[in-house]
Order: sequence, then C-alpha cells, then structure tokens
Amino acid sequence: MSKIHYKSVEEIELIRESSLLVSKTLGEIAKVIGPGVKTIELNKLAETFIRDNGGVPAFLNYHGFPYSLCISMNDQVVHGFPGDRELVDGDLVSVDCGVELNKYIGDSAYTFAIGEVSDEVKKLMRVTIECLDLGVQKAVAGMRIGDIGYAVQEHAERHGFGVVKELVGHGVGLHLHEKPEVPNYGKRGAGVKLEEGMVIAIEPMINAGKARVKFWDDGWTVSTVDGKPSAHYEHTVAINKGKPDILSTFSYVDNVLKEKNKN
Repeated sequence: MSKIHYKSVEEIELIRESSLLVSKTLGEIAKVIGPGVKTIELNKLAETFIRDNGGVPAFLNYHGFPYSLCISMNDQVVHGFPGDRELVDGDLVSVDCGVELNKYIGDSAYTFAIGEVSDEVKKLMRVTIECLDLGVQKAVAGMRIGDIGYAVQEHAERHGFGVVKELVGHGVGLHLHEKPEVPNYGKRGAGVKLEEGMVIAIEPMINAGKARVKFWDDGWTVSTVDGKPSAHYEHTVAINKGKPDILSTFSYVDNVLKEKNKN
C-alpha cells in the first residue's frame, strides 16, 4: 500500500456503514463492561454481534492477530489480548474494534473506566478524547497531516501527558491500514496534504506519564515504560471541504453509559 487510495462518494458511504457497525459494537460492549466481567467475554460478544449484522471482525487473523477486539488494560497502550482476568473497580480499558462490511473497513476505539477510577485517570480520559476532537477538527481538505498531529500533541503535552510516537493512525478503507500514516505529533503545515476522498483513522494514544512504550514478547501488546495508564480513542473520518465527515460515532456508547449512570 504505497500510495493513497482516494474513495468515491459511494465508497465513503460503504465505509460509513462499516464504521457504524463498529460504533454499535462498542455500544454493545458498553452495556456489559464492568467489574467481574472477563475481557474474553467481551471479545465473544463483539464477534457474535458483528457476524449477526453481516460483518466480519477486521482484526481477527490480521497478520495473525488471534482475536476480534484489541483490549488494552491500564498501562497497556494498544493491541492487548482479551483474556480470563476479571475486570475490577478502578481498571481502565481501551477497546479497539474493526469491522469489514461489504468489503470496506471501519475502525474505532473507546476507553472505558471500570467503576470508580482515580482523578488522574479521569483527566487522562478527558484530555485524550479532547485530543481526538482537536485532531478531527483539522481533518479537512487543504490542511496537512502535521496539522492533525500538532493539535493532538500540543493539547496532550500542555496537560503533562506523553504522546506515543511509535504507533500512529492511518488511512482506512479496502484495507485496515492504508496510506497515509497519521501520527499524533507533528508540525503545523507539514506532511501529506489532506484532500477530498481520503479516509483516515485518527487515534490519539496518550500516556499519563512518559511517552515511551515497550513491546511485549507476544508480538502484539504495547505498554507504557513507566507502568502508568494510557488511554486511546479513535474515529474513522472522511476528508471533506469545510468540515470533517466523522464516519464512526460514540453516541451508542454515550447513550448506554448515561443510562448506566442513572441507575
């Protein structure tokens, strides 16, 4: 995938459908995630829901990845394996999901607080989602990749958090990872120019402490070097003139969490 694949209006609508199924899957996760739940159960739920809705889990068997979801807990940044550990009060859980539907892929991630989390973790979650929003705002025709990265990096570092450099966002569509790469750091006015027809996944990975990460022997899991927590949010976005077209949505998750908080 050495060159950028520009999408037609019809292709963008197909990516919107797959992104919507990702968003609904994360909403299903939101319904059940909580203390006492094993993350492998979330993985099974997601795979079943995706398949029941005509999709295929995009992560499953991608370069040998053995699960349908990446579930990364606490100091894990991304690409964590679901497992038998039960979630406990105070855990921070990033759930990354990809769906292939009608040959096109959508990709989104959301970080969940389990029960009561520390004020530091609450701040980390809030700032990371703000980083995503600020990055998405720059995802319009005429801007550059560096404008997205700068917006994310400046906001995270102003709050004393570390921006992961070894992992980046990416183009998405017919393949899970396409050109261009979308770093969460950069210089304003630098990098690839954003043009209509590009579809990218913007995904800030922000650490409460140092920016550096370590890669596990399992070949996938990435965690912080200092053991401090990390948060991760992601949207699939089509580049338009004037304003970004966000193809995924957190509304399903937000609605579920609002209902849960009422009870």
